[in-house]
Amino acid sequence: MEARGQCYQFRVLLLGDAGVGKTALLQRYVAGAGPGAEAEVETEPTVGVEFYSRALQLPAGPCVKLQLWDTAGQERFRCITRSFYRNVAGVLLVYDVTNRRSFEHIQDWHAEVLATQGPKVIFLLVGHKSDLQSSRCVSPQEAEALAASLGSAFIETSARNSCSVELAFDTLTDAILQALQRGDMELEEDWGGVRLIHKAQVPRSPVKEPQHPGPCQC
Repeated sequence: MEARGQCYQFRVLLLGDAGVGKTALLQRYVAGAGPGAEAEVETEPTVGVEFYSRALQLPAGPCVKLQLWDTAGQERFRCITRSFYRNVAGVLLVYDVTNRRSFEHIQDWHAEVLATQGPKVIFLLVGHKSDLQSSRCVSPQEAEALAASLGSAFIETSARNSCSVELAFDTLTDAILQALQRGDMELEEDWGGVRLIHKAQVPRSPVKEPQHPGPCQC
């Protein structure tokens, strides 16, 4: 597949228990804060699903618009979030490194997606709040073992200091592109996970579109 000159839309979902910091992680990425930016990200609990986007130019050639779906972790919203599983190309499975229960629930989130989507989706395991080292209760080694069992990569991040936030989303985006190039993932008319956008150029710039509807590398 010739990638250069093409523009794609990848739909990506963030899943994980309530309070693991999915919204903070996503808002930090969309805002495009550089490494070392020490700032709190003020968020309110997500109700249902919220939508953001960011456009970028990949070094491999194509430009990509990421549709980023932030989901509520509470059980009462689960019927809403499940309706989005089928039409995603990538999923960030997010847990809080200071909350062991959120880590133990990752396999449940993974199984839910597979039951709806099948093996087409690309996963990335994300250990969030890596700046809270004194409160850590999940080691990188445990997370790496879990990621290996799920067939995914693993990255630790912190929205507070921007540690590896860009890396996490870039890693997932690259994995989706590689799956397209290998033929493991295909453009399908009735599937919204990947779309071909007919535009000459999509600039690398953060965009927020409100709509109601491995270890840290620092």
